[in-house]
Amino acid sequence: MPRQDDPADPRGLIYESFRIDGIGEPECRSIFLDWAIGVPLGEDSSALVRKLLGRFGAEYPDHPMTSVLTEALNPPAARGRRGGAMARRKQD
Repeated sequence: MPRQDDPADPRGLIYESFRIDGIGEPECRSIFLDWAIGVPLGEDSSALVRKLLGRFGAEYPDHPMTSVLTEALNPPAARGRRGGAMARRKQD
């Protein structure tokens, strides 16, 4: 049964994902997205992810949700220019 008093996972989504036999990374990503959408504005989601990793990571090091949570702490890849009409204009 999910812990109802867990501020890092109030709906128990992450907790339950670790208990689903045979769950894969795509399902974990979907569950994580649902969890992330539910994080209240102003909350530090990275701090919450670190708490969840601290709670579950050591016990489930090879679980796909552990991988998803770990990836969530990595900064997004830098994006370069995307092009478009301005990129195609001749420079004066």
